[in-house]
Amino acid sequence: MTRRAMKTTKVSPSVDDIASVQMARKLGLLVTLALFCVLFVFGGTRWSFEVHEAMRWIGCGLIFVCISGRTWCSLYIGGRKIHELVMTGPYSISRNPLYVFSIIGAVGVGAQFGAVSVAILGGVCAWLVHILVVRQEERLLLAEHGEVYAKYLAEVPRFLPRFSLWKNVEVLEVRPRAVTRTFADACIFLGAIPIAGALDLLHHLGLLRVFFRLP
Repeated sequence: MTRRAMKTTKVSPSVDDIASVQMARKLGLLVTLALFCVLFVFGGTRWSFEVHEAMRWIGCGLIFVCISGRTWCSLYIGGRKIHELVMTGPYSISRNPLYVFSIIGAVGVGAQFGAVSVAILGGVCAWLVHILVVRQEERLLLAEHGEVYAKYLAEVPRFLPRFSLWKNVEVLEVRPRAVTRTFADACIFLGAIPIAGALDLLHHLGLLRVFFRLP
């Protein structure tokens, strides 16, 4: 094996590398979910009923934005991540639009609590999880794509979109299985709506005690 080949073998992303990044993301989201469970089961909101309900409806809207956005992004990147560099559509204005929509969904889930503070907490927790994952993914993508990705890294924002950079393609190759999987995964956010409603009812009936209230 030549020295060049040995270097390539050392830095090129492996299946284990990619799997470890995704596992870290899932573990981080599970920790966030556990925190939310504690807040939803034992906590309540300080806001009036009207504000509480308005927050929940806004949260529902954000969850549907998350589902739609993640599905849209998967049309471009589904089944291509790491080994193909996607730089068109949503990926022309943000390097991680899938994660941006996940953060929006996390805010929507937090809003089901009926408190502004929990909605913000949801977004912050999701951002912290994804920023750690993104740094690892960037390392893998640099190893895989070199200077091309380095240029993309310098020009396109990590999260917040820069709409002036928008560019698209005339024909898009869609992988239905990957898109369907992403849509199904995103629909998990919908579970927060009936769960929050059921817990509110149990609190109202006195079957669950509220230990603290948040703004």
